[in-house]
Order: sequence, then C-alpha cells, then structure tokens
Amino acid sequence: MSSPPVVARDLFVEANGLRHHLLVRGKPGAPPIVMIHGLTGQAHTFDAIATQLAARYHVYCLDVRGRGESDWGPPDGYHVFNYVADLEAIREALALDRFTLVGTSMGGLIGMYYASQHPDRVRRVVLNDVGPEIPPEGLQRIMAYVSHAPEAFADLKAVVRYYRENYAPMLAHVTDDQVTEFARWHVRKNDTGLFVWKMDPAIRQFAAPPAGPDPWQAFRGMKCPVLVLRGAVSDVLSADTAARMCEANADCRLVEVPGVGHAPVLVEPAAKKALDEFLEPLASNGS
Repeated sequence: MSSPPVVARDLFVEANGLRHHLLVRGKPGAPPIVMIHGLTGQAHTFDAIATQLAARYHVYCLDVRGRGESDWGPPDGYHVFNYVADLEAIREALALDRFTLVGTSMGGLIGMYYASQHPDRVRRVVLNDVGPEIPPEGLQRIMAYVSHAPEAFADLKAVVRYYRENYAPMLAHVTDDQVTEFARWHVRKNDTGLFVWKMDPAIRQFAAPPAGPDPWQAFRGMKCPVLVLRGAVSDVLSADTAARMCEANADCRLVEVPGVGHAPVLVEPAAKKALDEFLEPLASNGS
C-alpha cells in the first residue's frame, strides 16, 4: 500500500512587526529543519525535497519577508541582518529549541550569520551553493537578471520561458512540468489578468545593507557540522572558496553536484544522497 501524499500546512507567524508565512510538513516532535530560499525564491522552492524529508523530519519552509505570502517590509530593510533577526523572532514564536538550517544562496547566508550569532540554537547547517565570497561575475549576473526581470507576463507559459532562459544552470535537469509547477507559485494574477511576481519590487533595487560582521568571520563562527553543496558549474560559489571553507571548519563536508550551476534544487542524486547522509544523525540520535 502506498503512503498518503504529504500535505503542506500553511502557518503564519508574527515577527518584528511583519506576518511571515511558512509551509510545514512532517510530524511535530520529529527533528526540526528550517529551509530558507534564495533572493527571488519563496517557500515553495523546496516543495520537492521538503516532501521527501517530511517522512523523517518536521520541515519548515519560510517565505522570507517581502516574498510569497509573507508581508512586505520597509524598502530599505531587505538585507541579511534583518532576515537573521526575523529568523530568531520566528524561532521564538515556534518555540524551537535547536534546529537544523538548510539555506540556498541568500538563504545560506542567512543561515551562516544566524548560526554564528546563535550557535546554541543550531544543530547543523547546509549551505547550498553559497559561501563567504561570491565572484564578481556571478554577482553581476544575478543583479542583471533580477533587476531587469519583466514586471508582468501575459500567461504562465511566458513565466516558464523566463525561468528557462534565466535560471538554466539551476533547472538544467528539471522537467518542463516541474518548472511550470515551480513558476506558478512565484506569480499571481492581478486585476488586469496579467501574471506578476509575488515579491516586493523593492527587493530588485539591491539596497545597500548596513555594515556587519565579515562573512568569513561569520562562517568561522559556526560551531556545528556544515555541509557545503556546490553546483559543479556554479559561478556563485567557486571551487577555491568551497575548498577554503572546509579548510576553515574541521567539521565541514564539501559535495559537488555534477552538471548543475547556481543552485542545486537538492533532489539531484548527488545532492539528495549528501543531504540524507548529513541529516541521518538527527533521525538516529538527534545530534
């Protein structure tokens, strides 16, 4: 007999004056995992992998402020240090004692800074294709496609084409049906019938963040096991930076995902195998 499908539950939490949305899967009492998406992502980014992880873990997928179903914040407030403060307020609201963080791109930076500031709260960290240094060419590519993205689309097929053209390194091994499902969660139909982004347009302006800790200092400040996943053809996490990360942390494991750029979607065989092995101690002994 096949298992019933995993259904995500919508949860809304007040944190720092904003209502944040999370998708929750799995059984309460199982080891908690908080998953945080990239710059233009949202909670549904993790639907495929979160559904698989829910068999053994209590999985929370967050819409970072300004994305998905979470409230929009002040235009100058979209930076990693506010996101870290939001995460701590959300943790308190959820009464999570210790948990594991899985972060893709920007979500990994949030996890890195959070784990360095709250080492007693974090069991393990997965940094998906991001690190303390981002090559200029990768950063420029992201800024270009984010800042020049169309504001509206005539139909969902146009959204899918946009993703295929601009996220090719990430979606190289993803089917058209999967891309369509991915795309539909990132847009909504407005009053004129056009599809627009479920994201505050201010995020695309790249407001300069306030001064904060050095990224390498934050990375070295993590006191828990770390899994670094790198797309083998990524232009955001270089092979050199990834290697230096694991030289700087004795409890760090590096795994490359073949044929993928920025960033793995975590269901690629190499990524899924590494993730399962890294999380296994949580399921077996809670560590």
